Amino acid sequence: MRKITIGGVKRRTGRAMLKVGDKLAESPAPAAPDDFPAGFSSWAYNRSSRLKALYPGEWKKQFVAEPATSRVAVVVHVFYTDLVAQILQSLEALPVQFDLIVTNASGEPLSLDTSRLTNVDRVQVLDIANHGRDILPLVSVVNAGLLDPYELVFKVHTKKSAWREAHGELAGSGDEWRESFFSELAGSVETVTRVLNEFASDPALGILTSTGNVLGPEFWGGDREIVGSLLRRIQMDRDEDRLRFAAGSIYWVRGFLLQGLRAFELQATDFEEEAGQVDATTAHAIERILGIVAGEAGYDVRDASTLTATADGTAFERFRADAVVQPRARVIPFYLPQFHTFPENDEWWEKGFTEWSNVAAGTPLYPGHIQPLLPSELGFYDLRTPGVRDAQYELATAAGLEGFMYYYYWFAGKKLMDLPVEELVASDSDQPFCIMWANENWTRRWDGSEKNILIAQDYDRVSAKQFIHDVLHLITDPRYIRIDDKPVIAVYRITQIPDHVEVVAHWRRVAEEAGLPGLHLVTVDVGTSMQGVEGSLAEHGLDAYLEFAPHNMFWQSLPRDHRGLDERFQGNLLSYPAMAEKAEERLNTTPPAHRYPGVMVNFDNTARRQWQPDMWYGSNPFTFRRWLNTTVSSVAERPRDERVVFVNAWNEWAEGAVLEPSQRYGRTYLLAVRDVLHR
Repeated sequence: MRKITIGGVKRRTGRAMLKVGDKLAESPAPAAPDDFPAGFSSWAYNRSSRLKALYPGEWKKQFVAEPATSRVAVVVHVFYTDLVAQILQSLEALPVQFDLIVTNASGEPLSLDTSRLTNVDRVQVLDIANHGRDILPLVSVVNAGLLDPYELVFKVHTKKSAWREAHGELAGSGDEWRESFFSELAGSVETVTRVLNEFASDPALGILTSTGNVLGPEFWGGDREIVGSLLRRIQMDRDEDRLRFAAGSIYWVRGFLLQGLRAFELQATDFEEEAGQVDATTAHAIERILGIVAGEAGYDVRDASTLTATADGTAFERFRADAVVQPRARVIPFYLPQFHTFPENDEWWEKGFTEWSNVAAGTPLYPGHIQPLLPSELGFYDLRTPGVRDAQYELATAAGLEGFMYYYYWFAGKKLMDLPVEELVASDSDQPFCIMWANENWTRRWDGSEKNILIAQDYDRVSAKQFIHDVLHLITDPRYIRIDDKPVIAVYRITQIPDHVEVVAHWRRVAEEAGLPGLHLVTVDVGTSMQGVEGSLAEHGLDAYLEFAPHNMFWQSLPRDHRGLDERFQGNLLSYPAMAEKAEERLNTTPPAHRYPGVMVNFDNTARRQWQPDMWYGSNPFTFRRWLNTTVSSVAERPRDERVVFVNAWNEWAEGAVLEPSQRYGRTYLLAVRDVLHR
């Protein structure tokens, strides 16, 4: 057993000064030291935007190089080596291909006899210190991205529980308890097939453990404060009455629920030294948090007594490595092309300006505010660089996304930032795309207003009718996204175009003359406050609305007291969960016809407007997953071609609307998308 010393956080008074760019910004020091390692104030004060690995560095030399092909993983934590044989025997029953990941905290070399595991594919054994029970090793595996490929995980460890013997309210000895996990969750082909059939046929099932091991609020123990502190990291509030979790830490679980733990930025210093504790540790808190975030993501936590699937079903075959799974809907995120230099930006700002210039300048406005929000694996890319879009599309399609809707900037015939989409069309890459004409003024405040205009829409100088001629080579491309075989063109604010009905009619005639069966024209539902479309869409010559959250969604202000907001903050602080819940309420009724619903990852334009931003609080991968799932389900009865959902956004980094991997969240938002689309 290796002893790990947890470094304390010294109490500070006053305010610390941090250098941000070429100016000084004040960052509040924690009000008091936390009395547990995973305290929020310590985390918020000590975290940085520096890219670092949140797992043992020596693991990098041990990672299996070839990519995973299995959809199922088994994660085993070993401390008591005498129980390993029993675990391996139970895995003989798995009827589908799986990968085995073992963390070894026994302090001795671990030799695994996997010769009887006929369906095992890859095996990884990773040595780790005896710290954080089985939870820190699991979190380390998550942080390393080793669970990213999997849709379903069986999580097990070498369990002995003297604590259970002392709690008469829970039936069974420690040995009997352990045996119940194996007998009800593994142990025989019939049992495992039944479990897999249940997960394959019931999309609401998130975590399944053995009978009697789903516990509720009466089992908070001493973990309330630790749970509340950890939930603040992902901007969630603790609900005293809704606790429901799988005790014992042996269960089948949707892969995303573990993958999403990456969002907590947990590391070794968040966990107590091992001292035989039976309660009130970070490990115990994470055990409960997994159940909490499962509920937040829209999943149930159940025990084996609730199983309804039989062992003779074949639904489990969707977890086979060679099963073909088609995305449930056509999900299309918006794509910002301003990640390359061009002369106009050099003139308006400074030479070399790109969107990254805004992104890197963000300064936190409250403790734990993730500013700047920075990229991880794609880095500060330049869209002029070959291979960047290929990497983006590879990430997107792996998550089930169909393609991107590029913002298209056309000002009276003058095009800006069209390089990425033009290079795409000129290439032989198989990358679906469509465009949204962002037809508003471009201003210094990024708000499309009539003030501080850099370049204006001038419909008098060049008619908007010309637009269709200038994009005809795009919409006739075979890779262009279509509905009913008609190219999809979105217009941000259609009513700003003079005589827009006549303009739209002209566009349709030109498209038909070019040999297209027509156009599928949509406009953003911006609401009446932004002069949105009123009355019948047909009267405006349009086919559908496109939802572009947060436009015309429910906005709920949050109280500002006790949040530690910077005194210079003069913007709007709003609730992401409230917006998501209201959207879901509407979608759970019959969605209105002629509307493509949309969700947003987040919205926080601090990087652009620093002290006067619109800033939504409460976005996290779990709430986002639930909202997206409800949205995708709302279009499930439509013809497949019309099951379209839009996401704000793929790469709006300066607005915090980002599906791309970030230093803060890794791939968790993309994994949430895949979990929704590939279930």
